[in-house]
Amino acid sequence: MTASHDAQVGLETFQAKLEQGDFHAVVVGAGYVGLPLAVAMAKAGVRTTLLEKNAEKVALVQTGESYVKDVSDEDLVEVSAVLDATTDSSVLASADAVIICVPTPLSKSKDPDVSFIMSAADPIAEHLHPGQLVVLESTTYPGFTREVLKPRLERTGLKAGEDFYLAFSPERVDPGNEHYGVHNTPKVVGGCSQACRDRVLALYGRFIDQLVPVSSADAAEMVKLLENTFRAVNIALVNEVALMCRRLGIDTWEVIDAASTKPFGFMPFYPGPGLGGHCLPIDPLYLSWKLKTLKYTARFVELAEDVNANMPRLVVDLIQDALNDHGKAVRGSKILVMGVAYKKDIDDIRESPALDVIDMLHDKGAVVSYHDPFVGKLSRSWVEAESVPLENLESYDCVAVLTDHSAIDYRRIVEESRLVVDTRNATKALRSEFEDRIRVL
Repeated sequence: MTASHDAQVGLETFQAKLEQGDFHAVVVGAGYVGLPLAVAMAKAGVRTTLLEKNAEKVALVQTGESYVKDVSDEDLVEVSAVLDATTDSSVLASADAVIICVPTPLSKSKDPDVSFIMSAADPIAEHLHPGQLVVLESTTYPGFTREVLKPRLERTGLKAGEDFYLAFSPERVDPGNEHYGVHNTPKVVGGCSQACRDRVLALYGRFIDQLVPVSSADAAEMVKLLENTFRAVNIALVNEVALMCRRLGIDTWEVIDAASTKPFGFMPFYPGPGLGGHCLPIDPLYLSWKLKTLKYTARFVELAEDVNANMPRLVVDLIQDALNDHGKAVRGSKILVMGVAYKKDIDDIRESPALDVIDMLHDKGAVVSYHDPFVGKLSRSWVEAESVPLENLESYDCVAVLTDHSAIDYRRIVEESRLVVDTRNATKALRSEFEDRIRVL
């Protein structure tokens, strides 16, 4: 028999197990990516286990209590018969497929930190067996799956594409998005071989509407970085345009709104206090780091990162200038920060620029409080803070809108405050009425 014949027979066996409900998938990591993915698979009838080090998360899944906004308690109850969670890595021994969904942050020196992936790879390698599929969803640099993860798993003596199957499929989770979730967001898939890719397509085709196969794991890794580098670069451009408009005395938001009426050749992006979240501040630097190893400088990417990274400082300058116009110094001023999540209507504060703004204002001597309906507590190096109620707004010297949560009554904020600095255009409809009270980015 030829290798291609053996691969085809193996694929048919793989597909048959899916069809017969005899398939077992393990998702490593039960966070904002892993939990929704596991629930989506379970809803499609795939027996799924979440492997998670955090025992508290495991207990919550087992009792049907969700800790991720995009998954409801009802979702967990609905799939309780086919979804389980555990801290015991021996569950990998019975897995037909293992999907890695762990964090990939940057180190303090802004180099890729793949330690979570490698920590996940060790028990996978220990329990790796013929016919098993391993899929990496955690964002990383082009070549990682092939150059690092594949050799690590092949130390077992099993060969990728022959004995086991390895692929990369980048997560495209957008926390808080009510229109696009796991099942209806097109899914890019790249395998270390055709046989690897075929198995991922067979599995993901059970619960995802549209699959986008690419030629390799390297290509799939690059797709993810292009998507988020595209956004980061364009946000940097519009952030710089905002700085230009401020110097020119032009309303940035009016310019963007007018430009957006062009039906071709323009896509609106909006300025803000900086980049936050699990992807945009990080992914472009993964790409830049990889290119440095090839003695190439990604100048455009690094310039965009510099512009975006400096936005919190520029927001502090804007608050300082606004206070000066009202005869106040930053030192001693009472400032209320509205919103600390990295984007509206979610509770995620990872890499949130609001945290940098708060720290800088504190360092300048301001008395800083915050209000966020999604973030009840906040730990900084200098204080353990809680979200304050929206009371006595007139007692604050400045209210700074850093996250434009939908539930906030911005008319009330403006009417009851002495000064409002709006970095998100949340007060657009009020600016002409309260021109002397509102400052915008």
